This record gives sequence, structure tokens and C-alpha cells, in this order.
Amino acid sequence: MNYKMKNHLLSVSFFLFTITVLNGCALLGLGNSASWKEEVLQNDGSKIIIERSQSYGGRHEIGQSSPINEHVISFTLPGSVRVVTWKSEYSQDVGRANFKLLALHVLYDTPYVVTVPNLCLSYNKWGRPNPPYVFFKYDGSVWQRIPLEEFPAELKDINVTIETKGEEEVLVKQGLVPAEMVKKLNRILQQPEYQTIRREPVPVKKTYKSSIVSCPEMISNGKDGWVGFNVSSMNSYEECIKVCKFHKLEKQVCPCDNLRKTKPVYSGDSISNPW
Repeated sequence: MNYKMKNHLLSVSFFLFTITVLNGCALLGLGNSASWKEEVLQNDGSKIIIERSQSYGGRHEIGQSSPINEHVISFTLPGSVRVVTWKSEYSQDVGRANFKLLALHVLYDTPYVVTVPNLCLSYNKWGRPNPPYVFFKYDGSVWQRIPLEEFPAELKDINVTIETKGEEEVLVKQGLVPAEMVKKLNRILQQPEYQTIRREPVPVKKTYKSSIVSCPEMISNGKDGWVGFNVSSMNSYEECIKVCKFHKLEKQVCPCDNLRKTKPVYSGDSISNPW
């Protein structure tokens, strides 16, 4: 065998090996995206099959893996052929997908999605709810955010896999994840908001340090950045304004007007017209 023929065969072998490895990685969900199916147990005992997919990208520390920058679910509405899709999308101010999915329920032909904000920046962005959920209702054309009071009280169960990044290889290998396995994967999570869909606030205590409600208060500076800002600790509107000016916050993002209802308002041009 001459030298050129040997090199050609080696190149072909390497190419085939590379294709095999890449295909294997795709099947295992080890690339930039992954997808699988899950059984989602409903309140009446029935099950919905959902398709889930996620992709990676966004801000992260050197040496850390990329976060999830988009998570998508789709399912066929029970009793119909209509396919409904919900997305947790990337936003620049959070640097990753906005939400973690906790539950999908369909009640009287109306789909509801229960999420928690994805880490502290998102928790502050979405108003620091406690209990720390962001609820969505599908109105037949778009998903609308709804308050806790509008979420049906009979819907209490967390029914999808929560930590999809850490369990990705298991989920993708499984293909169709049964509802019993979803419960097993979620069982190791101790945060109170992951045990059931709570109606009462999570107490901010050391024992609940892992709960998202322990996130420090921050506000966006309006330029894809964040600053620590505990408005509730301010003693007056005047003090709040000084903090805003220290952080060089523009008037439209400074939250001090919220204090006018509960704290003393100091008179004087420097305070009533600080900008």
C-alpha cells in the first residue's frame, strides 16, 4: 500500500469515527441542545405526553458550563389535535432563560404553566413573588401571566422534571420519561417551593437558605446590569434618592416613588426634583 493510499484510508476512518461520536453525543444530549418526552400526570389521574427541548448559551463564569438559554415544551391539547407550545426564552438582562418549569396542568380544556424565576436576577426581574412562582394561562392564542389568585386551587402538584440540565443525560437516554420517574428525580430537591404548589409565602429563614426567596434584593440599572437595592430597608424617600444617585440610576428605574406611600417625604427642590 503506497503512502497516499494509506493517508486517504486514515482520513476516511477518522471522518467516520468523528461522525459516529457526534451522533452519539446528539443522542445523549451532550451537544448544544437536547430533547426528550415526558409523561405529565394530571389532577384527574390522566397523563399528557409533552415534548421538551433545551439549548445552551448565555453568561457564565470561566470554567463553568453554559446555562440553558431556551427551554421549550409542546403538547397536544387533550381531546383535540391542536398543538400548544410554551417557551422560557433568553433575555439579555438575565443572561439565560427566564424560568424553570415546574408544572403543566390542563383544567377544563385550559392549559396552565407554573414556573419559578431562573436564579436571583430573574427573581428580582419578575417582582420577587412569594410564594416564588410565575403562573401562565393559555387563553387560546397566547400565554398570559396570571396572579396566584387566578390559578385554580385544586392544582397542587409539581409534575415535570425540574433540574433538566443536571439530569439531561438520563432524560435523553430514557426517551419517554414516565411520571413515576419524574417524581423520583424531583425527590432529591429540598426547596419548599418544589414540594408542592404553595399558596402561602415561603418564610425567609436560614433553614430555607436554598430557596429562591433568599435572593438579595436587586434592581436593574436599565443597561443590562444590576445593583443591590433593598428598598424596604430605606428610612425615607430622601435616603432612597441618595442611593439611586450614588448608583447613577436614571429616574425611570429608580424605585423611590414606591416609598412615598409608606415613608416620610422630605420637601425641598433637591428631593422633590432630584433629577
